[in-house]
Amino acid sequence: MTEVSECCSPAAQETCCEPTDKAECCGTESGGCGCSAGSEQPDIRETVKARYASAARAVTDSDPGGPGASCCSSDTPVITEDQRAVFGEALYGEDHRELPDNAVLASLGCGNPTAIAALNEGETVLDLGSGGGIDVLLSAKRVGPTGKAYGLDMTDEMLDLARANQAEAGVTNVEFIKGTIEDIPLADNSVDVIISNCVINLSGDKAQVLREAARVLRPGGRFAVSDVIADEDMDAETRADMQQWTGCIAGALTDREFRELLAEAGFSNIQLEETHRVHEQAASAIVRAEIPV
Repeated sequence: MTEVSECCSPAAQETCCEPTDKAECCGTESGGCGCSAGSEQPDIRETVKARYASAARAVTDSDPGGPGASCCSSDTPVITEDQRAVFGEALYGEDHRELPDNAVLASLGCGNPTAIAALNEGETVLDLGSGGGIDVLLSAKRVGPTGKAYGLDMTDEMLDLARANQAEAGVTNVEFIKGTIEDIPLADNSVDVIISNCVINLSGDKAQVLREAARVLRPGGRFAVSDVIADEDMDAETRADMQQWTGCIAGALTDREFRELLAEAGFSNIQLEETHRVHEQAASAIVRAEIPV
């Protein structure tokens, strides 16, 4: 009887590996094929939640994960030490120097959205997928006491970590709320700026994420995020590799796809700018857009 993997879906395992390699179907350092190669990952949201809950525990427990874990294991680091040059705290420069260490250590993004959002005193800002809270805390300082910064995350462990970081930082104009980026628990026209740091690429329904972003933004509201953008010619094998690189789940949009979905959601003045390569066939990019007045 062929041995199968415990973390890949049965449908994915039918096509993703040679029969003798089924137990390693989630991908290993020696070159597995990726957990959704050959088939759509059946529950992206739960996979994301498990991995980022593990990332939050790794920060609070100072344990980055056990050796030999497979790519879909909830005990695997979301990014490796080799990837920290293009993901995480290295991208913030000196911005984080006054923040709690755990807020910085929990940073897993591909950019520094608070540096590109041009936040103003008194504005309301929403961070989609706020994680340990680094971008929310930085935003709160920029909008000042008359402004407000919301952090939205679906993972209890990350929310607990973020609230602990908020308390340590002594920042009061912040609220961390539980929810998904596909169904934002805020009213229509209630936010001036939306930021996000390498999170939209993790969603299984990116069009819905952008529709929700447009809904909660006020007329004239701004969308300024960092995200992974796939090259147009990315092949299937690299797609599987990208799933390991960004968390073993959904693939990134191309520049063209991102522009099209933003326009369909009602955004205008759409701009995408590559900042640095994170893979041979993908890059981190700044994505800006506006809601027409």
